[in-house]
Amino acid sequence: MDANKLSSISQADTDEKIGEFWDAHDFTDFDNPAAPDVVVEITRAVPIEAELFAALEKHARQRGVQVETLVNLWLQQKLTEQTQHAA
Repeated sequence: MDANKLSSISQADTDEKIGEFWDAHDFTDFDNPAAPDVVVEITRAVPIEAELFAALEKHARQRGVQVETLVNLWLQQKLTEQTQHAA
């Protein structure tokens, strides 16, 4: 640990002191029920053919966005089109 840094909770300045602190404490001692819960975003993996993925990468680079962004945008557009046609 950097000699100028203190651990935020234990205020310890060495790894050994931090270890001693946590040997005597539990993280729930410092839990703040008023603090918001962590938001977790769940993603899914979908296999894509190699040639199709290469084409997606090319289009994403041309647009200056990540492949994931482009795929999500295009899928959302397609779903919107399908929903409108079904109505």
